[in-house]
Amino acid sequence: MTDVSDGVLHTLFRSEQGGHEQVVLCQDRASGLKAVIAIHSTALGPALGGTRFYPYATEEEAVADALNLARGMSYKNAMAGLDHGGGKAVIIGDPEQIKTEELLLAYGRFVASLGGRYVTACDVGTYVADMDVVARECRWTTGRSPENGGAGDSSVLTSFGVYQGMRAAAQHLWGDPSLRDRRVGVAGVGKVGHHLVEHLRAEGAEVVITDVREDAVRRILDRHPEGVSAVADTEALIRTEGLDVYAPCALGGALNDDTVPVLTAKVVCGAANNQLAHPGVEKDLADRGILYAPDYVVNAGGVIQVADELHGFDFDRCKAKAAKIFDTTLAIFARAKVDGIPPAAAADRIAEQRMAEARPVA
Repeated sequence: MTDVSDGVLHTLFRSEQGGHEQVVLCQDRASGLKAVIAIHSTALGPALGGTRFYPYATEEEAVADALNLARGMSYKNAMAGLDHGGGKAVIIGDPEQIKTEELLLAYGRFVASLGGRYVTACDVGTYVADMDVVARECRWTTGRSPENGGAGDSSVLTSFGVYQGMRAAAQHLWGDPSLRDRRVGVAGVGKVGHHLVEHLRAEGAEVVITDVREDAVRRILDRHPEGVSAVADTEALIRTEGLDVYAPCALGGALNDDTVPVLTAKVVCGAANNQLAHPGVEKDLADRGILYAPDYVVNAGGVIQVADELHGFDFDRCKAKAAKIFDTTLAIFARAKVDGIPPAAAADRIAEQRMAEARPVA
């Protein structure tokens, strides 16, 4: 890893978005591994967060993403009531081109070298089978297959949690948690998005979808010939007339200066991490009368699942915890109303309070 600019160092040490405890740059020349492991906080316990495998344009971009994602995991884990801090790892490169067993084993050795300060799991570009390989070198690995002592695909409970957050938003805005006959736009119908569509259709919602992969869209349309339609891209989706809820379920930054002014939906509630492109977007949403369900609150079902692996996985126990995302989201909306702030700011305050109370008094 080379040429990390002062911009990243400023974020790490001097900005309000920093405060990270540790950042590890990892390189294994033999396998081609280049990775970043960022630990934001261990105030509540060992840092827990997934491994993203992505072809970043620059190494600086990879470091910045790891920092942002790790910070988000601190808040997510705090709001989910977990005894874990926040961490995240990114592997630089196209997983379709460079992912090998040797690379994953090398990555596992780097995670193991942290001695349990960071617990890893799946994220964009990594899957259950990958975590099985990583676990051969690192016991602090979750998201493994049931055959290897894990819980399997965490996207099942991630989508369930987003669905509960969406129901809470409906309760708060329309006085009824039912999504029947509501029109919901889902951007990204991959690992999490396609499960979310199943929940929505089971309740009788009308769903509009889009995805950059035609096969992902076709899979949904073939399964649901009625009640689901598709549009060309996210630009078309956010402008769809009569949309009640917009669910960003792909990569971050979906809510920005270009998209917020043209959103037709009254609610934003999706699975993507870091949906707010920059500070201030949450106020722009509020000014337009759009209710935003904080991403790291509603998409916490997956981390609830992988955290449970460390204690002997029980699906029913995890699903019961994920169901509480409904109550947590409602509490955030209520706090936001009382404090006169956007829901994202209210969620941050609650999470920061829990982390602060967990730190020993100096």
